[in-house]
Amino acid sequence: MGKKYICLDIGGTKILGVVFDENDKIITKIKKKTKAEKGMEQIEEKIISVVGELIDEAGIVEGELAAIGAGAPGVINEDTGEIIYAPNLPWRNYDIKSIIEGKFKVPFYLGNDANVGILGEWKYGAAVNRKNVIGIFAGTGIGGGIILGNRLYSGPRHLAGELGHMILNTEGPYCNCGQRGCLEAYAGKIAITREIKLQIDRGRKTILKDLMGEDMSIVKSKALKKAVDEKDPVALEIMDRVVYYLAAASGSLINIFNPDMLVLGGGVTESLGDYIMPLLKRYVERFVFPDVLKGTQIAQSVLGDDAIVYGALSQIKGRNV
Repeated sequence: MGKKYICLDIGGTKILGVVFDENDKIITKIKKKTKAEKGMEQIEEKIISVVGELIDEAGIVEGELAAIGAGAPGVINEDTGEIIYAPNLPWRNYDIKSIIEGKFKVPFYLGNDANVGILGEWKYGAAVNRKNVIGIFAGTGIGGGIILGNRLYSGPRHLAGELGHMILNTEGPYCNCGQRGCLEAYAGKIAITREIKLQIDRGRKTILKDLMGEDMSIVKSKALKKAVDEKDPVALEIMDRVVYYLAAASGSLINIFNPDMLVLGGGVTESLGDYIMPLLKRYVERFVFPDVLKGTQIAQSVLGDDAIVYGALSQIKGRNV
């Protein structure tokens, strides 16, 4: 009977859960909608149901499950497992660790989703064997992660790496975090959806209106990709602006950290990588000292949707569970 590990990616729109065997192979995978708008208890129930379903589907017997790991958005105290604040989920000072450990009787390790995602890319993906790595993950919001000297840098209170909330314009649009002009307020899917609605309200013709249908709450990456592929003017205009701000943030981070690699991931990048990556590499030259840029490779995540679950596995393995 080998050890099994359950790893979760708890997002603003979906929960991805997988079971890894002791050889780091995925043996079962489940994806469910988060339905965050229904409140904290609904999300908690969804997490518990996903874990239970994974246990059943993988045929995990008592004593076989070694640990559960997860990445979730927001400011998280990794020592206590408390979610202090999550801009896109209804959690404040939420002790999810005690709830999960009480229910399943195994250790539960939780980290900021982008920190966990860059751990995944560093241990198993695009950034293997790189000593210093910056990760930017564009999805519902935007998260970031920093590897310095072969270690995840999360700060003395495990709160560092909120790269999506670096201020690019003090008079810019409001972000869900309450600040103005964050990178997330320009380049996350919430911001993209806001801009699509604005253009539709102004009378602009766009296939995004039909692609989104009646559900205008948050644009799907698949709809964005189709609109860009069909050269929809509104989609191209919006995404060009998104990539411009991603490049501005990336350039600043490269200037500050001089990393070996900058990794772009998340649902938006995964769907639109062929469009985003070449354009970002051109734009980023405007924002970086040339000599600094020469030493930094800019790469797309290779783990895609699985970056966070692999990072959660890395968290568990790092504690020798």
